[in-house]
Amino acid sequence: MNLKSTAALAAALLLPLAVHAQNVTTVNGKPVPKSRVELLVKQATRGGQPVTPELRKRAEDEVVMREIFTQAAEKAGVASSQSYKEQMELVRQTVLIREMFEDYKKKHPATEAEAKAEYDTVKATQSGTEYHARHILVENEDEAKKLIADIKAGAKFEDVAKKNSKDTGSAENGGDLDFAKPDNYVPEFSAAMTKLKKGEMTETPVKSQFGYHIIKLEDTREATFPSFEEVKPQLMQRVEQARLQKYQDDLKKAAKTDYKFAAQP
Repeated sequence: MNLKSTAALAAALLLPLAVHAQNVTTVNGKPVPKSRVELLVKQATRGGQPVTPELRKRAEDEVVMREIFTQAAEKAGVASSQSYKEQMELVRQTVLIREMFEDYKKKHPATEAEAKAEYDTVKATQSGTEYHARHILVENEDEAKKLIADIKAGAKFEDVAKKNSKDTGSAENGGDLDFAKPDNYVPEFSAAMTKLKKGEMTETPVKSQFGYHIIKLEDTREATFPSFEEVKPQLMQRVEQARLQKYQDDLKKAAKTDYKFAAQP
């Protein structure tokens, strides 16, 4: 056997090994390519799962079972049914749309400058004084006046709140509302609360759409805000999502159709 024949024989022997290396296995003689495993692993990592040997094994099991079931479905003639064709069209659209949006995000990544601008905007709205208040909510003014008199006579605010406040969310905690910005409350409540000094209680009931409030200010503090580096990943994602949403809106506006979309909430 000459050198050329030997090389040809070696190539012929190695070819099945190379083909096998590209496949997980075969099912009824049909190869199951490893590329399907990699695709499933990639999809799992998009959801935040770490790549582990266990994940790869589950992916291999999945692609082999899919091949078994697919061959059975094809043998049964499912692929020629109208239902299958209609569903496949929806799947085709889903994959096309997803890949288009993923490609758009890759080509239009958020910049650090954009994330910093978003950070400054959010921080400006979150800065300022936070108020730690307690309150008692009752239905009528006379009841509120009586409770104010009881507290002034020595009753503990917390005990009165637990017994009488109809705000069940805070009543069991003695009317405690924890620290919050004034704009978290209805205007009448905020206006009365911000006029109080630490330890003070409203002298008269404060009327709002919910009833009559008795407010006590426990403490105040300047609002804290995380550093830019702490929230940078979330802000980058937020910028990218806003850009993607604008891209989608632009495509929608540019489309020529007389279809009327439902009003957005």
